[in-house]
Amino acid sequence: MKIAHPGTLDYGGIGMDCKGYSKEQMIGCFLEHLPLHWRDAYLKMTLRPTDIVRVTGGVERGFTYIYDHYPEMQPASAGVSDPTIEPRVVCVYGISAPQKFKRDDYRLKGWVGPTGEMFGDQWDKGHFIAHSLGGAVDGTELNVFVQNRRFNRGWSAEGKTYRQMEKYCAAHPGTFCFSRPLYNDQTAKPAHIEFGLLKTDNTLWVECFDNR
Repeated sequence: MKIAHPGTLDYGGIGMDCKGYSKEQMIGCFLEHLPLHWRDAYLKMTLRPTDIVRVTGGVERGFTYIYDHYPEMQPASAGVSDPTIEPRVVCVYGISAPQKFKRDDYRLKGWVGPTGEMFGDQWDKGHFIAHSLGGAVDGTELNVFVQNRRFNRGWSAEGKTYRQMEKYCAAHPGTFCFSRPLYNDQTAKPAHIEFGLLKTDNTLWVECFDNR
């Protein structure tokens, strides 16, 4: 994995803590330790107060969100609301599984308004966790972010790798995987996306993709 952003992590070093474990033990180890690493890295990236929570359940019960909802508390905590500071996802992680529901494109289309008008022609409304591996928009829309169109649709070299990783998770139900946005400002639009998965040979595959 190329280090493309200061917020990226040394997953090789983290994985050494779980070396020699069975698949189930490795997943348990990652579920215990990785959220702490993601939180700490996010705090270093975010030069403002935070209020980080875990969100589970909903349609996609196999996935957990780490979410910074501090901006939603601004009127009460800071006395002022800054529109350039947005609530945003720190990481989404869980176990891939066949989706039991139809694609929820109607919810995606309804999120914040028409894509082109809101963001411009180079952007899509993407999923942190694809529908094909158990993701959904769900009632809170936490799984949605503004994604570079070439990246999202697999038109670029990075996009092709991203799609390859998603297809791997879909083809191997029960795969531990995560999607982690990296930010270079205070908005909810990621500058980069880390996507990672635990392969069947117990190796961790992580890539960092440019979303600018």
